[in-house]
Amino acid sequence: MKLLKSNPNLAEQVYDALVDEICDGALPAGSHLVQEQLAERLGVSRQPVQQAMARLKADGIVEEIGRRGLWVAPLDPDLMRHHYDIRAVLDGLAARLAAERVRAGACGDFRARADGILAAGIHAVETNDTAGQVRHDRALHTLIYEASGNPLLARTAEPHWQFLQRAMGEVLRRAKPPTEIWRQHAEITDAIAAGDAGEAERLMSEHDLDAARTLAAALAAGMDAGETEGARA
Repeated sequence: MKLLKSNPNLAEQVYDALVDEICDGALPAGSHLVQEQLAERLGVSRQPVQQAMARLKADGIVEEIGRRGLWVAPLDPDLMRHHYDIRAVLDGLAARLAAERVRAGACGDFRARADGILAAGIHAVETNDTAGQVRHDRALHTLIYEASGNPLLARTAEPHWQFLQRAMGEVLRRAKPPTEIWRQHAEITDAIAAGDAGEAERLMSEHDLDAARTLAAALAAGMDAGETEGARA
């Protein structure tokens, strides 16, 4: 039997590169995505770009506007909040289960692994690496899903992450001091590592809902039209 390669294929690499640029604001909402130009810039053929575009479109990150082609889609603030509402419940459950398992001695390496991600996240803040902050944010949540012992949580949360990761970039870049977000992450980690299930669930749910409230407030305060389309976290 042929062994599968662990490295992501070209389409996945193109997808990740474009998501990073959207999270960083290099490709704000309203940016026209021309496949030939992207293929040339990324040094790949059109096929992986087409595959990545199909995935971005399915995730609601880009949209097709008639014959005008593909564009980075504006974020719907109401839809954003709906995604965060669901994630708050899923993430809160994951944090509670993870804390219970830590207390039972089932996740002995949780603290060390979480501390490594926290350190990487703070470094990304210090170097103004927004896309890196999003990746490390997701890595911490993924660790908590794993520590929960429920394999369905990460799978259920996945479509909400796909929609919200560009919105998270806006929270980190514009609407919320990144250090505050990582302070919240540290508090959640402490509660899980201490086995405090109730506090871990409360902190995690509030963390997700706070992100939605913060960006909604920033939008209501009035970003200019171009930024508003790209900044829905």
